[in-house]
Amino acid sequence: MNILTIPLRTMRKKWLKTSLLFTVFTLSVVAIVSLNYVSREVGHSLEKKLTAFGANILVTPRSEKLTVSYGGFSLGDMLMGMTDLREADAEERILSIGYRDRISVVAPKLVSMTRVGDVAVGVVGVRFDRERVLKGYWSMQGDFPAAENGVLAGSKAAARLGLKVGDGFELAARPAVVSGILDPTGSDDDSVLFADLGFAQAAFGQEGKVSFVEVAALCAGCPIEDIVRQLEAKLPDTEIQAMQSIVKQRMYSVHFVEHLILTVSLVILFIACCMVGATMLSSVNERVREIGLLRSLGFSRAGIFGVFCFEAVLIGLAAGGVGYFGGYVLSVEVLRLLGMAQEAESAMHAGHLLLTCALIVGVSVLAAFFPSRKAASIEPSTALISL
Repeated sequence: MNILTIPLRTMRKKWLKTSLLFTVFTLSVVAIVSLNYVSREVGHSLEKKLTAFGANILVTPRSEKLTVSYGGFSLGDMLMGMTDLREADAEERILSIGYRDRISVVAPKLVSMTRVGDVAVGVVGVRFDRERVLKGYWSMQGDFPAAENGVLAGSKAAARLGLKVGDGFELAARPAVVSGILDPTGSDDDSVLFADLGFAQAAFGQEGKVSFVEVAALCAGCPIEDIVRQLEAKLPDTEIQAMQSIVKQRMYSVHFVEHLILTVSLVILFIACCMVGATMLSSVNERVREIGLLRSLGFSRAGIFGVFCFEAVLIGLAAGGVGYFGGYVLSVEVLRLLGMAQEAESAMHAGHLLLTCALIVGVSVLAAFFPSRKAASIEPSTALISL
């Protein structure tokens, strides 16, 4: 009989109470592990989906603006020292930064002015495959252009020009067809025409050039400031502007999910600790005579303390191992029900298993500390009086 065999004998003798405690602790571990995996995948998925609500970094050519006036009359603003922004070169440099894996969408744009009939209108050349990702909130009559001369019209621009889906018209002396009309967005998109970037570059004599580049970056894995610094190093002749309000709104959404899951996990862990502590305390009260006998046979206070702590270690170790595998299986099933199993990147790791077991063992020992200390403080004479 020693410190190792006594807990095993006691657990076997009181198998019902041990099984109940093991079940409660295991279910707690299953819930925590599954919540951790699900929250991580939901956070990643949420951030990627938020990309569809616009870019968060703007790359523009470096320039100086001069306001000109004479004799009290304003002559307008003049841009001086403005450099050309080449589409292919800018995109290549953007995708060469160290955090290129955090870049979700690179959307170059060419902005020009023209007249359709007698009405002046702005034309924005875009890559529609990327704009479809970047502007996932768009709704429209019709569809995205399939042909190079297809055009999307903003709601106000279409009304002002009298355009309907399927109408043909002249755009910068080239034939164009209205493929779709955007529903009102409440933004500048309502007042312009969107054309294919290659079509716009050719129509306005700006082959290979763009006015600015919108970048949608995933910011959970690194600060947005780091991405901006790397872009500035790669594009020294441009101005890089991070739209901090958009970044903060997105990160708030992602962090809210993570903090909610963390709070729920802590509550579950606290309840499990209370269960372990209450069960161990009840066990101490039931085994007063046994503790007195052990003390009279020469077991020290530290030995008695170790007996009860070792019981908690065995239960915590078993619950941590079984709970980890159960939690992973449950997380896979939850992600499947949420329709996210295909894009999920979670996988079981030996390191995660060891960390889970170590954490649960630590928590179980902590929960059993007070009952074990109470058991170690029982005097042999006090315990043996009742014999």
